[in-house]
Amino acid sequence: MQHFERKKMNKTLRISFSLKNTYRVNGILFSLKQIPLLKRLLPATLYQIRGLKIFANILSVLWEIVSAFIGKFLYFFTMVCGVGLYKELPENEVFLHILLFLTVAGSYMNTVLFNPTKDKYYAMMLMRMDAREYTLVNYIYSILKVIMGFLPFTVLFGRDRGLPLWFCLLLPLCIAGMKLLVAAVSLWDYERRGCGYNENKLSKHLWGCTALLLGITYAPPAFGLVVPEFVSMTIFLACIPLGIAGLIKVITFQDYYAINKELLSGLTNQMDSTAVTQLVKQANEGKISTDASITSNRKGFEYLNELFIKRHKKILWKSTKRISYVSFFLVVAALVGIYLFPEQKSEINEVVMTLLPCFVFIMYGINRGTDFTQALFMNCDHSLLTYSFYKQPGMILSLFRIRLLEIMKINAVPALVIGGGLALILFATGGTDNPLNYVVLLVSILCMSLFFSIHYLTIYYLLQPYNAGTEVKSGTYRIVLAVTSFICYAFIFLRMPIMVFGILTILFCVLYSIIASILVYRLAPKTFRIRT
Repeated sequence: MQHFERKKMNKTLRISFSLKNTYRVNGILFSLKQIPLLKRLLPATLYQIRGLKIFANILSVLWEIVSAFIGKFLYFFTMVCGVGLYKELPENEVFLHILLFLTVAGSYMNTVLFNPTKDKYYAMMLMRMDAREYTLVNYIYSILKVIMGFLPFTVLFGRDRGLPLWFCLLLPLCIAGMKLLVAAVSLWDYERRGCGYNENKLSKHLWGCTALLLGITYAPPAFGLVVPEFVSMTIFLACIPLGIAGLIKVITFQDYYAINKELLSGLTNQMDSTAVTQLVKQANEGKISTDASITSNRKGFEYLNELFIKRHKKILWKSTKRISYVSFFLVVAALVGIYLFPEQKSEINEVVMTLLPCFVFIMYGINRGTDFTQALFMNCDHSLLTYSFYKQPGMILSLFRIRLLEIMKINAVPALVIGGGLALILFATGGTDNPLNYVVLLVSILCMSLFFSIHYLTIYYLLQPYNAGTEVKSGTYRIVLAVTSFICYAFIFLRMPIMVFGILTILFCVLYSIIASILVYRLAPKTFRIRT
């Protein structure tokens, strides 16, 4: 009987992996077709070529193996051990403090069990596979991947920071135990309330909890406060028996079909990109003002743009205001911390003097460029691009300039708060011998904001990624976004004096602005069109 059950579970695992592998392979082939240099070389019958399918299958299997480890390595290298601000504290306590609170956040943000994915929909809803068996097999497989993926790096990074080997070996079990505990609590909550948890639709309370956890993770160590090593180790070790109790609940829970049916209820529409776009449009329409009294005294494209900005004020400015308020709160919190812990002034001053490159990634993260261009296409260019006059070089450059000024205003507000806040923190921690550092600090942050404003608007005009159904159809556009993200992330690890990096940033921004304007003028008349 046990042999039969084990054979059945192995078959379920093979089928589920085959499903994942199939759409992953198709995704790889589709991506190859989107690369400009390969697009003309690859035939229309790409998906029928056996050799390419074998190659894509090999890539898919390799990714399944590598993904179990590479994500964990980057996690430890960047988020856990990559923050070099706490040199005066014991490395083992800082390591455990950061890992503990990040593990708590990850236990409910990355559950696997409550993540609506396509393979679950195909298996349980279309192929009618046993929901309980399919869910358990894949969830246990994912937990084993967590344990195996974390093991080499908890030993590597943990031992490097003076933790005992026996504890480093148990840490992956502790992390998996916390995930199992949260999964069990979610299942108990489903039985009590009849409402399932969806990790892709976190409530405001959970987002607030996540922000609080991130604050507790990184802020207290900057002021010399960390959870003692013994307390962190005790909490981690307690997760092993709690995880066993959670595993028992996960295995004995019976109604996986109902919980997955609710979880996957919206996935049918999500799999239709046109439907997703329509939902986005409908959500945005409620934020667009229909007040007939809104008007403008300007003429031409300036009239058109001013009406657009006024009618879309909620869409364009709401998130910017929130980011500005949060940034202001963080600056005030930092100043209060400096006042309460004056002995940390010299260290914080040293950090601010060399940490400016990290703000490239921060400014990239808070920039509203993609939201702005998406709103432009859906509610303006989608219709006007059907007219030939709208694509004339002079017209394009004129509207590009007008729109650039608007997006610069939107992004400049949080940039001013951040730049001004950094200058105040620098002053409060002892200042600098060269007063120009204050000016360069503020101007360079504004220039980063300006760069991303220009960058996103430029690639929108040069690569216009949307079709008539407002779906993103440009592989090149996705590649550019991915490369931008990677380069900005790399700046986290760069340290350079304010004056040097600030001046380089300002010069680069000016040069990029000139090049972008020339490219838009010369190329946009051909590229700024609705995709087919």
